[in-house]
Amino acid sequence: MLNKVMLGIALLVMLAIAAACAAPAAVQPTSAPPTSAPAAQATEAPAAQPTAAPAAGGVSELKILWAQWDPANYLQQMGNLYEQETGVKVTIVQEPWGTFGDRFFTAMAAGSAEWDGVIGDSQWIGTGATSGYYVDLTDFMNSTGIAKTVTPATLTYYGEYPTGSGKYWAYPTEGDADGWAYRKDLFEDPKEMEAFKAKYGYDLAVPKDYKQFKDIAEFFTRPDQGLYGVGIYTQKDYDALTMGIENTMFPYGGDWKDADNNVVGVVNSPQNVEAVQLYKELYDCCQAPGLSNAFFQETNDAFTGGKAAMIMNYFAFFPALTNPQTNPYAATTGFFPNPEGPNGDRGAALGGQGMSIISFISDERKQAMRDFISWFATEENQAKWAELGGYTCNSKVLETETFLKAQPYNPAFAETMTFVKDFWNIPEFGQLLQVSQTELSKFILEGQGTAQETMDSIATQHDKILKDAGYIKSQ
Repeated sequence: MLNKVMLGIALLVMLAIAAACAAPAAVQPTSAPPTSAPAAQATEAPAAQPTAAPAAGGVSELKILWAQWDPANYLQQMGNLYEQETGVKVTIVQEPWGTFGDRFFTAMAAGSAEWDGVIGDSQWIGTGATSGYYVDLTDFMNSTGIAKTVTPATLTYYGEYPTGSGKYWAYPTEGDADGWAYRKDLFEDPKEMEAFKAKYGYDLAVPKDYKQFKDIAEFFTRPDQGLYGVGIYTQKDYDALTMGIENTMFPYGGDWKDADNNVVGVVNSPQNVEAVQLYKELYDCCQAPGLSNAFFQETNDAFTGGKAAMIMNYFAFFPALTNPQTNPYAATTGFFPNPEGPNGDRGAALGGQGMSIISFISDERKQAMRDFISWFATEENQAKWAELGGYTCNSKVLETETFLKAQPYNPAFAETMTFVKDFWNIPEFGQLLQVSQTELSKFILEGQGTAQETMDSIATQHDKILKDAGYIKSQ
């Protein structure tokens, strides 16, 4: 995370807190905070449904907890606008990323009403719902039309629990997902284009699928020139390696479970095995040096240092690549969404957070929070949110020409947010994550075993965790 938080230690501390408090483990968000945030311009389209309700009488201030980063500052600016319009003050309480999860879940275990709402990680939803921390927003989001204003994928993964149930616990607020940056100066160089076509038989361009992606990665891997094809996630401390690999799994048609939460035959499916094998090959053949424990900062550094032709990263970290002060290749940096798999499937690893209402506050304050969400969710205010730098999930705003042209990565971001997928969001996800990180690290980084053996091991361990927790009935 920001300032290089020791994520592995943090996870162990959070698991200890969970055991002591008889509450689920607190965790860090799927994607870490950027050093800066994207800027889009407000659309002039008229406000669409939902319409904002008047603030609940008797409530003079709302407090919403979020992590300490630029989007929280932007939300504070939105809160200031809300106060101007309604007289209700909105305070965004910011907590450093390293202690954000600990502070929230410890307070929830004690039944605290310190805050009215929280912008929590997508993987917190299961814990928030089953532990009674979050208010059920299903009727509210359906009756106001809010559920129909965001892209279906973000509604599912930022707001719904259980998946497919149609029950909502959060309003999709800060969207994010894995995408790719690339060196346009290399891709568009006539000599490079000629050499690539001579070798592979097709034109050098943004890869349409993972076969092309690997060809390009191999083509640009030139150790004698200090240039390599890719920079991909490998960090094993928390979740980066798992997120990077699932970014390949999903386009290959793989997943972590089926509709009934079964994992045996799913986690270790041929599609997942093939995807993990590809990731291993990319790491072995084409990974820039020094990226054996890489997350957002390391892949960006490899790119700005001229070591990688393409890098994986969450969109939240791409603003640094459009800034000439932090990227000498800023003028010739391009972006593209995750390529298709061999059968045309699409998918990308999810990041980002949704806004939930804390269940321990009074009914009057709950209504005041609903009023704020209703106001914030309008198309007009989502356009303002995007203009300030927030990653909106509003489907109409994402489609506007103003938004798409505001930043070079916005078109790829808007497209990606229609097919994002997530890791488990149940209370036991910390245990499941620890397994995947450990086993994938052994294979990808240490070269132990095979892709099939790795995924078999993950499937077996996940199956036991899920059966012990009652998600899968033993045969």
